[in-house]
Amino acid sequence: MSLALFSVGYATKPLDVFLQQLHQYNIDTVADIRSVPYSSAFHDYAREPLQRILTAAELHYVYLGKELGPRSHDPGHYDETGQVQFDRLRRGPDFLSGIARLRNGLSKGLKIALMCAEKDAAFCHRSLLVGYHLLHEENLEVQHLTFSGELESQTVLEKRLISIHELEQDLFLAEGEQAAEAYRQQLIKHSYRKSGAT
Repeated sequence: MSLALFSVGYATKPLDVFLQQLHQYNIDTVADIRSVPYSSAFHDYAREPLQRILTAAELHYVYLGKELGPRSHDPGHYDETGQVQFDRLRRGPDFLSGIARLRNGLSKGLKIALMCAEKDAAFCHRSLLVGYHLLHEENLEVQHLTFSGELESQTVLEKRLISIHELEQDLFLAEGEQAAEAYRQQLIKHSYRKSGAT
């Protein structure tokens, strides 16, 4: 099966390396899934300059941050502490519309990379929200580009979360339960929380 759906983080990555990695995997479309498509530290990756750069490199750019970003405008997607709950967000009409747009692009033969800032996908909503949904609800496997340009599948990444949270030796959890608990802990640590919320 040919690989068609990827994710990539740009933090601290030189633009020429970023473009080279996209070309290495024949990616032709970047889907920007940042809720806020700007960076105070990496100006080339702000929405407008990035779109110009990708167009010049004969790559497509589409902004899907409203649909697939980690923040939500729906107060019902947050818990009492102000932290977004991805299980709620994934059922929302905006998110499902974004997933449908991804599927439509893939059906046209596009090779798409979901882009966000975070260097390691294990700490980013591109795996914890979008990749998780695609694997478990849509039977689509995202291939995450590591910082060095290697590939890590969503399945392997989710197993890595068990090690990140040191749950391998938990005798009270079966393997599937270890994965679910590791995912739960990762969401608590890394899901978006409204500023000023506790």
